Amino acid sequence: MAAVDIFNPVASKKRQLELLAPAKNADFGIEAIRHGADAVYIGGPAFGARHNAGNSVEDIARLASFAHTYHAQVFVALNTILMDHEIEAAQALIWDLYHGGVDALIIQDMGILQLDLPPIALHASTQMDNRTPEKSVFLEQVGFSQVVLARELNLPQIKDIAQSTQMKLEYFIHGALCVSYSGLCNLSHAFSNRSANRGECSQMCRLPCNLSTREGEVLAQNQHLLSLKDNNQTNNLEALIDAGVSSFKIEGRLKDISYVKNVTAHYRQQLDAIIDSREDLESMSHGRCEFNFTPDPDKSFNRGKTDYFVTERTQTIEHFSSPKFIGEKIGRIKRMGKDFIEIDTRESGKDIVFNNGDGLCYFVEHFESQRLSDDKISGLRINRADGNVLYFTELPKDLTVGVMMFRNFDHKFELTLNKPSAKRNVLVDIELADSSAGLMLTVKDCHGFAASVELECDKVAANDQAKAAANLKKQLAKLGTTDYVANNVNIQTEQVWFLPASQVNELRRDAIEKLSLIRFEGYQRPARWAHDSEARFPQKSLSFLSNVANEQARDFYQQHGVIQIEDTYEKNNVLHDAPLMVTKHCLRYSFNLCPKEVEGIKAEPMHLDIGKDKLKLVFDCQKCEMMIVGSNQLVKS
Repeated sequence: MAAVDIFNPVASKKRQLELLAPAKNADFGIEAIRHGADAVYIGGPAFGARHNAGNSVEDIARLASFAHTYHAQVFVALNTILMDHEIEAAQALIWDLYHGGVDALIIQDMGILQLDLPPIALHASTQMDNRTPEKSVFLEQVGFSQVVLARELNLPQIKDIAQSTQMKLEYFIHGALCVSYSGLCNLSHAFSNRSANRGECSQMCRLPCNLSTREGEVLAQNQHLLSLKDNNQTNNLEALIDAGVSSFKIEGRLKDISYVKNVTAHYRQQLDAIIDSREDLESMSHGRCEFNFTPDPDKSFNRGKTDYFVTERTQTIEHFSSPKFIGEKIGRIKRMGKDFIEIDTRESGKDIVFNNGDGLCYFVEHFESQRLSDDKISGLRINRADGNVLYFTELPKDLTVGVMMFRNFDHKFELTLNKPSAKRNVLVDIELADSSAGLMLTVKDCHGFAASVELECDKVAANDQAKAAANLKKQLAKLGTTDYVANNVNIQTEQVWFLPASQVNELRRDAIEKLSLIRFEGYQRPARWAHDSEARFPQKSLSFLSNVANEQARDFYQQHGVIQIEDTYEKNNVLHDAPLMVTKHCLRYSFNLCPKEVEGIKAEPMHLDIGKDKLKLVFDCQKCEMMIVGSNQLVKS
């Protein structure tokens, strides 16, 4: 075998879309790519905003090598704020990640831009509070090529940013929602010294609360008033594309493998359907996925679903009843006995098939309303399913006829996802032609990469030309367990020559191996964008909410025109009446007390009780924002 030809791909003129999936570890990331991700984001050994989702550089390098075979990318979240003593270690880690093949860093701390960096692409983390065209223009000027937009933005706001910058716009389309603007929450640190900006959020916002007016009128008790439903933008994907979003991000670096597979596959199918219907779009990476299950995000962890503020403010974003996974509605109990219940599934709106081992749950009606407690949901597991009649080892005493039931664990579905559940295929055209020394086999993918392998041989015509041609095409198309699937197989020889099956197999194997090598070596990491030292930050002063924690960050902002800079909350011990959280979620709106909606109402402060602590709620109706205000006395040592 000889003569390998390389064909360089032609740059596409289509707009490329990126499905970005979370990876708790390298193996999760590999499965995300198998299930359709164009890129994955993962935490490194340190400085990531998910403290419990760190990975070694070696594992990340393994993930990057796998990703690049499909021209998919790996982003590392290095998005905590850094203290001065961490700067040197962060710089060394960045170089290690670059040498490991990482494509981009997701960062929050601007001090990183002052370091000696490799030519690695930089993405602006959502922790930087990216919600204005002016901020986006500045980020592009100082070298960011991708910006993770604030989750609170609506379609017109996204469009305004898209028209102001050449950066790729990244937007969260699924998963848990931070009730605060990302980067503008110090609630966890104030209560427990666990900083969300340092990757240690204690999720205070998921706890039960009491709400009262300034006059003492109690509006809500023992409800999860800061807990939101989960993000689901399934119905808004094309609108987001048209507004300018190119990277569609799934939340969940702490989620399990079935979540990653299921949700990634769901959005892969949704985006593929849009791409297939339009001539101007294509995927960022290579390959088409086949699944042996039907993706259904309702079966993976969620707290209900909302599209948040994408299509303006609605009454559907809250999830006050519980921060837990309730699952899919399956129906009400219509009959029950000592060890069984029968479910009427008509209210579910779908055909429900129950399995042995399914997990069910329901709301406990008679919990103590005065006591702040999470104990509102009870669960049980099916021992045996006989149609809609479900048998259990023991039934809870508070379960009665008429109770609405939910399924939060589909045993059969989970079993499927715990096994190999997807294959990612690259389509290739195969052509056999005559050469001066014998025969030439060329394998070419749909992205312009090709490999040609020559077989030196004496050519003898086949006796039955039609039968030999059919057998030859069938043999050449046998790509087995490789990443390739034959699209077209063409025999372009003067006539059909006789070839032993062993020679055909060897020729095909060599061509595929060489194509794989050419494709892998042909992958190019994204370039670092240039830094304009003359760019001016859109603000002259920065409060503690800008999270400046080290001298490099302070120097960066001063070099770009900022005059006054406060220390971050983590370093500032003299804050009084400080906004611990800034959020677009408004409890006045939730309880129909919005001055914009109800005549005669004033935006007076309210009080929120979390455990034994009383916090003040302050409302900025002009911005449609709520602030949770506390003092430095809350901080626990």
